[in-house]
Amino acid sequence: MAVAAFSAGWIDAVVGGGGLIQLPALLLGFPGATPAQLLATNKFGSIFGTATSSLTYVRRVRPDLRTALPMAGVAFLGALGGALIGLHIPKSAFNPIILVMLVVVGGYTVARPRMGHETALRFDGHKHTIVAMLTGFCIGVYDGALGPGTGSFMVFALVGLMGYAFLEASAKAKIANFATNLGALVIFIPGGHVMWKVGALMAAMNLAGGYTGARTAVARGSAFVRVVFIVVLVAFIVRIGGSVLGLWS
Repeated sequence: MAVAAFSAGWIDAVVGGGGLIQLPALLLGFPGATPAQLLATNKFGSIFGTATSSLTYVRRVRPDLRTALPMAGVAFLGALGGALIGLHIPKSAFNPIILVMLVVVGGYTVARPRMGHETALRFDGHKHTIVAMLTGFCIGVYDGALGPGTGSFMVFALVGLMGYAFLEASAKAKIANFATNLGALVIFIPGGHVMWKVGALMAAMNLAGGYTGARTAVARGSAFVRVVFIVVLVAFIVRIGGSVLGLWS
């Protein structure tokens, strides 16, 4: 659990998608846990990593908070609703849904090799903020309901739809991702779904991974983030695709 949480924190800080390591680890380690317990414990561990990486990005990249904060606000609301949906999603539905989304995102990113190297915004003024808020809300619902891959999907939306470079997209995505984790926990914690001992261990390691990953991304730049993004997506597609096809557990 500790190794999975550190790795998830590092990957989540760089390109998002740490939950695609952390949630499967929880599934394997605690087969008797309910879906709500797995989702809640994953969120509790993740929020410490997203908080740390968000602060690191704000200090070092200085993303435009006029876009990031409204996006995070509606993402929080979306996650509240998504968490209520997540209480009723069976475990068997997790992997197929995530796999389809990963294949779409990965295929589009590989097909557009110049995407995300430089910021070239596609919307101006209020339209830009509205598109960011709609993106934040939709992904917030997904994060509350399932979660794995949220950061990657948010980075992809900011790069592919709105025209940000990968580094700045990662910075904004982390701020919104912190809000979605918080929104989900507002539902999960009062319901008693968090496995606290496991969650505390994963929180500490996710925090360490998030700090390390954010500093690495800032130091290496958008080109590095794009490469890690593609590698992570391919690895997740192979891992989850094999599970769906019954090649491994």
